[in-house]
Amino acid sequence: MDIRRIDETIAVAPQLSVSDIAEAARLGFKTLVANRPDAEEAGQPAMADIEAAARENGMEWVYMPVESGNILDNDVDRFDTMIREAEKPVLAFCRSGTRCTVLWALSSARSEPAQDIVTKARNAGYDIGGLAPRMAEQANKNS
Repeated sequence: MDIRRIDETIAVAPQLSVSDIAEAARLGFKTLVANRPDAEEAGQPAMADIEAAARENGMEWVYMPVESGNILDNDVDRFDTMIREAEKPVLAFCRSGTRCTVLWALSSARSEPAQDIVTKARNAGYDIGGLAPRMAEQANKNS
């Protein structure tokens, strides 16, 4: 399991296995978010199995699938609402963790300076510098 903390409220990870969920709960994560569509790739664990493991371990479960490379403003809106309302800390996962990081970055751009977001993502191992124009658009939504 490759958990990458972005800040005190959220961490992201590449695809989790059912057996990873108990450890994630033990590490203190309260909400598990799946940003990967079910059956996106052959051999991927079924989301129903991951959901069951999350619930068995006392975690809130959020299934919010987003198509890789096609994150829409509506996806950002849903992520923004979820991250504000979720019990924290949140652990979000997808194939590589990038989709989750992009969703977090775009939603965070509504309330945080873009440079701070880029730095947090970089510290977690994700280069999101190319998102600057979209982060500026998101920042304008709240001004």
